[in-house]
Amino acid sequence: MQYTFEEVMGFIEEEDVKFIRLAFRDAYGVQKNISIMPGELKKAFEDGAPINARQIAGFEDCPYASLYLKPDLDTMAILPWRPDTGKVLRMFCNMFTPDGEPYEADTRAILQGAIDRAKKAGIEFRFGTESEFYLFMLDENGNSTRIPYDNAGYMDIAPDDKCENVRREISLTIERMGLVPERSHHERGPGQNEIDFHYAKPLKAADQLTTFKMVVSTIANRYGLYADFSPMPLPDKPGNGYHINIYAVNEKGQDVVKYAAAGIIEQIRDMTLFMNPRDASYARLGNNTAPDKVNWSAAGESELVHIETYKDQTRVELRSPDAESNPYLVYALLIHAGLSGIERSLSLPGEMDQNAESLPGSKKEACKLAMQSEFVKSIVPEGIIREYTKQ
Repeated sequence: MQYTFEEVMGFIEEEDVKFIRLAFRDAYGVQKNISIMPGELKKAFEDGAPINARQIAGFEDCPYASLYLKPDLDTMAILPWRPDTGKVLRMFCNMFTPDGEPYEADTRAILQGAIDRAKKAGIEFRFGTESEFYLFMLDENGNSTRIPYDNAGYMDIAPDDKCENVRREISLTIERMGLVPERSHHERGPGQNEIDFHYAKPLKAADQLTTFKMVVSTIANRYGLYADFSPMPLPDKPGNGYHINIYAVNEKGQDVVKYAAAGIIEQIRDMTLFMNPRDASYARLGNNTAPDKVNWSAAGESELVHIETYKDQTRVELRSPDAESNPYLVYALLIHAGLSGIERSLSLPGEMDQNAESLPGSKKEACKLAMQSEFVKSIVPEGIIREYTKQ
C-alpha cells in the first residue's frame, strides 16, 4: 500500500504516536535507529534526518560528514510492546548523501537496484524465509548463559517444548505489526526454534526478517531469555540456518526458477562470504544437515539447493545462509545470480553431482573468493567488501 505523508500524519494523531524510530542497518544488516518527534517527520521525509555514518560498521570510510535518513512511509508499524499512550512508530529508511543521491553502501538501496534490474528484464522474484534461533536462560545479572530453555527436540510439544508460549507471542506480535508468519515449531536442538514466512517481494522480505529478529529478541528478553541467531550457538548441536525459498517468474507468468537456481549454484562460492559472514559460519556448514557441497537434489537432506515439484509448482530452497547475514545484501546477490541463469537459460548440473565443488571451508577462503570475484565486485561496493574481508 502506498501511503501519503498526510495519511501517515493522520495515523500518528489517531494512534497518539509520540516517538518515531527511523530504522536503518549497518553493512551486516544489524538494525540501528534514531528517534524523532512527530513534528520532525516532515523534515525527515523531505530533507532527511542526519546521522554520523562513520560510526556505523561498513561506513567508516564514508566521504561525507553526514548521511541522511529518509523514511519509507509504507513500512510504518507500531511497536506493540511500547505503552498504549505515547506510542512508538517504526519506519525503515534509505540513506542519502548530502547531494540527495542514494548512498552506494546502503544495502537497502543495493537490493532496490537488483529489483529494478529484474523488473527491466521482466522477471519477478519473491523470497520466503525459514529462520532458526536458540533460546537461552539468563543469569542473575541478566547476562546470557549457554543453558537452553528446554531439552525438547524436533516438532515436540508441551510440556517438553517450553518455548511454545514464546513462539506464540512472537507470532502474535509480528502479526500486530502487519506481518503474517506461516508456521512455527520447535527445532532439533535444545531450546531451538523456527518461524517461517510466506513468499514476499524482495524488499518486504528483507524488512520482514529485520523486523522478525528485533521482535524475537525483544519478546525473549521479556521472558527472561536470550535469543541467539548465531551460526553455532552450541558446538555439539545443530546450527542456526536461514533457509531461503526462491520464486521467479517471467512477464508471461512462466516459472523460470530452475534457471535462477542454476545461476545461483554457479555463483554460490563467490557469494558465500555475504551469506555466511562469521568465522563460526564455517563450523555450521557440513555439520548435521547443513550443506558443504555445491549441489542440489530433491531429497531434502543435506544438499545446498533443495528442488522439488508439488502440484506443478517448483519449489527452490537455498540452505547455506545463516541468520547473521544481511538479508538486503543476500537477496540482491541472489537476484543478480538468478538473472544470470535466467538470461542464459542455464541448465542445472547433475543431481547430487559427485564432482561438485565444496563450499568455502573457512571465512579466509570465502574472503579470497569474494575479493577475486568480478561478479561480486559488480554488485557489492568496495567499502562493504573491505568490511567483510578484514581479518
